Amino acid sequence: MEEEAIFCVDMTQEKMEKAIRHLEDELVHVRAGKATPSILDGITVDYYGAVTPLAQVSNIGTPDAKTIVVQPWEKTMLAVIEKAILYANIGLTPMNNGEIIRLNIPPLTEERRRDLVKQVKVMGENTKVSIRNARREANEELKKLQKAGLPEDLEIESQEKVQLLTDEYIRKTDVIVTGKEKDIMTV
Repeated sequence: MEEEAIFCVDMTQEKMEKAIRHLEDELVHVRAGKATPSILDGITVDYYGAVTPLAQVSNIGTPDAKTIVVQPWEKTMLAVIEKAILYANIGLTPMNNGEIIRLNIPPLTEERRRDLVKQVKVMGENTKVSIRNARREANEELKKLQKAGLPEDLEIESQEKVQLLTDEYIRKTDVIVTGKEKDIMTV
């Protein structure tokens, strides 16, 4: 029974860690007015009949804070990559000069920055809900274990560990969200 309680706490921590990783992955795609190659993550192109991620058919770089440069390994891919970027609807217009594709990141307006901060806060709240759901599920599982023979003091101790994990991951979420908000609001 004790192993099952430990396993329950470990699984809860894993779920909370996944929620944090998901938040970080989502925040990477929120454009903060700076050029990052991750903006192009998820864009795929038709490469000789195979759907291939953009990063696997080109070099993607950021020569400065406001520009992303996509240099395909084959010049024949320029038009295909250009269409894929337009089709992805990421709010950037590609400029093709026959060698590379240049994407200029427009500066964010104050209103747009505020909207992005609201969006980030919603993402943070969703992460907190996931963390609290993991806590609730763990507590329900621990109650079931107690009914099946787990000593009450071990159940209480395990619930306290789960609560400490919850508090820790809620704090991590707040730190991540606050950092992203600062990043967005910095002109």
